[in-house]
Amino acid sequence: MQVVREGERYVLRLDDGQDLFEAISSFAQWERLRAAAVVFGIGMFRKATLGYWDGTAYQPHEIAVPHEVVALHGTIAHADGNPSVHLHSALAGPDHRLVGGHLIRATVGILQEVVVDTFPGRTFGRPMVESFGLRMLDLEPGKNA
Repeated sequence: MQVVREGERYVLRLDDGQDLFEAISSFAQWERLRAAAVVFGIGMFRKATLGYWDGTAYQPHEIAVPHEVVALHGTIAHADGNPSVHLHSALAGPDHRLVGGHLIRATVGILQEVVVDTFPGRTFGRPMVESFGLRMLDLEPGKNA
C-alpha cells in the first residue's frame, strides 16, 4: 500500500490481493484516525460481499468474479478501542450492470485508489443501537450521555 498526505486528506493505493478492510483499518490505526470519511474509491475487486439490510440483518450477496469499483464511500469511526470502517460500494460487472450496497468484505483486484478526509481533534463513535441491531455513527460520542 502507498499513502500520501496533503493537509488533512490522504490518498491510498491498495494493491492486488489486499483485504480492503484490513488495509483501511491498519492505515487508520497507524495514523491514529478517530474520525474520517472515505470520500471515494475506484479500482477493482477480485471478490466482494455486499449486504442489503432487511430491517433485522444484512442479506449477503457474494460477488465471485472481478468487478470494477465505480463508487466506494463511507466513514471511519472509533469503537471498542479500534478503527470501525463502514463502507458502501457500487460495482460494475463484465455485463456492465451495477450491483451495490453495504460492503461486508472485499479483496482488491489489481489496485484500489481511495481518498480519505480526516477530522482532526474529533472522535466519531460507532456504538451498538440495540433497537436497530446496528452499530450507528455517533458524531459526538458522550455528548448526550
